[in-house]
Amino acid sequence: MKEFHIRDISLAPIGKKKIEWAERFMPVLKLIRERFVKEKPLKGIKISACLHITTETANLLLTLKAGGATVRVCASNPLSTQDDVAAAIVKEMDIPVFAIKNEDKKTYYNHIHQALEHKPDITIDDGADLVSTLHREKKDLIEKVIGGTEETTTGVIRLRNMEKEGALKYPIIAVNDSYTKYLFDNRYGTGQSTIDGILRATNFLFAGSTVVICGYGWCGRGVAMRAKGMGARVIVCEVDPIKALEAKMDGYEVMRLKEASKIGDLFITVTGNINVITKEHFLLMKDGAILCNAGHFDVEIDKKGLEEISIKKRKIREFCEEYLLKNKKRIYLLTEGRLVNLSAAEGHPAMVMDMSFANQALACEYLVKNHKKLERKVYKLPLEIDKEIAYLKLKSMGIEIDKLSKEQERYLISWQLGT
Repeated sequence: MKEFHIRDISLAPIGKKKIEWAERFMPVLKLIRERFVKEKPLKGIKISACLHITTETANLLLTLKAGGATVRVCASNPLSTQDDVAAAIVKEMDIPVFAIKNEDKKTYYNHIHQALEHKPDITIDDGADLVSTLHREKKDLIEKVIGGTEETTTGVIRLRNMEKEGALKYPIIAVNDSYTKYLFDNRYGTGQSTIDGILRATNFLFAGSTVVICGYGWCGRGVAMRAKGMGARVIVCEVDPIKALEAKMDGYEVMRLKEASKIGDLFITVTGNINVITKEHFLLMKDGAILCNAGHFDVEIDKKGLEEISIKKRKIREFCEEYLLKNKKRIYLLTEGRLVNLSAAEGHPAMVMDMSFANQALACEYLVKNHKKLERKVYKLPLEIDKEIAYLKLKSMGIEIDKLSKEQERYLISWQLGT
């Protein structure tokens, strides 16, 4: 195979070892792969994937290929690619990869186009950039596509908007909406990996510090939980009154971002929305405030606004830039406002991605079997598949659970039985 665009193929041996290490912690995906090898449910299917190029993703790609699929993959974030893993996917797995860590925007979109070159039957997306590009610039390829999957909250929001406007041209499985995805990946994966990225970028001490978290969805919950566990004073800023109330009941302080800006030491955005922290907030912050983002795109922190009120910028650590404001205060921005957990660290642990990527693999199988019944809408993966993944994960952990008795089953479907 000759067609790929990566940094350095000679890095493959290092990446191979890392992929093997991740596989040890992905027993559910391994069980699915063993079945896929025998049954070949994806035989003849071409898949274009736009995902973070990590060790866990490599194990998903291996599973899809084992199922009979032909796969091409590009990066879903310019800073999240692990170059040694990309090399191993190309050399050891014979899968075309188009991803280079720190690639510019033009290269990023060129890579998306290259991932679509083999005219896919299924798309796998992480943020909906691939689907969006396909619908805007590669419309001639859409007729062949039987369906797609989406990994993230941000991507699902975009795709539901496409459905609402009648722009979506094929069915999408919102993998992010599976219980075995968002209750674990979003909460425990994002929670741990975000803290990991911040620590690697700054060596910041959470204990005794004031951490401001913008957004209290499942990712925000996870980050708040971990920050609190490390001894931080945690403030949550929200626009949804229900989530704000929940944050308060969970033991966090809740206030407007304008007030939190004056007292925060570290600010973490995890909303999926644009311009959450802006000029008015920067100007209120303490000297030395640190800003980072754990949402999918680099739009949550107003970088342009930060540039406009700064007189000097310099890179002070590998993943940290110092902005000297006109008011002589300094603000530190981590990983250019991109996903801090994947840009400065390794992303979610393999043990939690095991379930997320099990959802991806089984969603592809589901699309092959059921695409003719599906409309051009965004769907959840059926609950029985979700539960199957949970059972497999429990089994891999050596955990057995009880089952309902026949009497209990009858009681739950009856309306006549009461007190």
